[in-house]
Amino acid sequence: MDYEAVIGLETHVQLKTKSKMWCGCANEFGAPPNSRVCPVCLGLPGVLPVANEEALQLTVLTGLLLHCEIPASAKFDRKNYFYPDMPKNYQITQYDQPSTRNGWLEFEFQGRLARVRITRAHLEEDVGKSSHFERHSGVDFNRAGVPLLEIVSEPDLTGADMAYEYLNALKEILIYGGVSDADMEKGMVRCDVNVSVRPRGATELGKKIEIKNMNSFSGVRRALEYEIPRQIQVLAEGGQLHQETRRWDDAASITETMRSKEMAHDYRYFPDPDLMPFQPAPAWLEQVSRRVVELPLAKKQRLMRDFQLPAADAQTFVWDVPLGNYFEALARQSQSPKAVANWVINNLRARLADTQTTLADLKFKPEHILELIALVDAKKISSSMAQQVFAEMFAGGDSPRSIVEKKGWEQVSDSGAIEAFCDQAIAANPGPAADFKSGKLAALNFLTGSVMKLSRGKANPALIREILQRKLK
Repeated sequence: MDYEAVIGLETHVQLKTKSKMWCGCANEFGAPPNSRVCPVCLGLPGVLPVANEEALQLTVLTGLLLHCEIPASAKFDRKNYFYPDMPKNYQITQYDQPSTRNGWLEFEFQGRLARVRITRAHLEEDVGKSSHFERHSGVDFNRAGVPLLEIVSEPDLTGADMAYEYLNALKEILIYGGVSDADMEKGMVRCDVNVSVRPRGATELGKKIEIKNMNSFSGVRRALEYEIPRQIQVLAEGGQLHQETRRWDDAASITETMRSKEMAHDYRYFPDPDLMPFQPAPAWLEQVSRRVVELPLAKKQRLMRDFQLPAADAQTFVWDVPLGNYFEALARQSQSPKAVANWVINNLRARLADTQTTLADLKFKPEHILELIALVDAKKISSSMAQQVFAEMFAGGDSPRSIVEKKGWEQVSDSGAIEAFCDQAIAANPGPAADFKSGKLAALNFLTGSVMKLSRGKANPALIREILQRKLK
């Protein structure tokens, strides 16, 4: 029997706030253990939580970026079960009335646009971090109470690669919107996978199995590449699957049973009595809507449409926002946006990387790139000479025109002068000249190089080849 996978993802993202969700403690990575704590985030008796407004705004902003509905009322609930690294022994989260719901995310996959529905993006708090040593364990509560957004997808994903691309697209949106730095090395993004298999074409879902302990998107992909065949094999051999939670062992590249999967009633949700329902006012929602940015995919499509860029160039400017903004400012002034893109990507970006500098450190004016392109188009300098001009421009900040004049690099296009150089090259190289006459076309490259040397790199290469071919024929 042919089986298909059905996958839904629960992505947990730390929000980019200065303080924690319910108190004024710093939301800061890398501080000494238990140095960013207070009675509120330690869950001491008698304390009361106060919601972080920036976290509320970032939650609604995420909903807008993911095309979600923003309900008129949302509330916070207590989710109860044993957390060894949560001092309150319950988590404040959103259950049946989240801040956002019913959205979608569109991304590129296998040459087409794929759309995954978003069930909800709800706000909660992170837990502390347990560390296990040879003879004891320790708990660092610095992370406890950090605002955490859980983005839950519908089971619209069908494979490991699709899940990987979805996660990357989601991360890009969160970074673009300023919602999160999404630094996986700092634990800012974590993901749980819900996966089942069923006979292809069936409508009923199979037994849902949750996989935890994945700290990278590649880990999610590898876990699915293991788990989907495992489930299919169990069914193919006549076995049964049971709803459970499994952990991913990254070193062994296998999933292992942790526990039977809890149901919603196991968590004993109830409204948090210390927090009022959240009912955003129209003026507040308007304030948040002004923070909405152009999505990465929309930007890529616009760059390709407006400037006739190939997909690879447009994607480069999506990934590097400052470089993309630099390009757009120049491209709007140019008749040759593709030429601008070539210089910005192939020359400017490479030079910035080599010198470990940024756009803010540039010594030359942005318009100098347009001037350089104009000199090449007017055949005042050759393409190879333009590379030298750019190097001088980058190092000193002078305009291309002044550099060409100062160095005497203006291209020679006088046909009489070039004919004389060609005659000298042919006379000095009878072997390559004869080779070209006998049909060895590559010999023309050698003769062209000889003319360039005689002209000290100033002769127009296209004119050189034209004159050489005429004389040799």
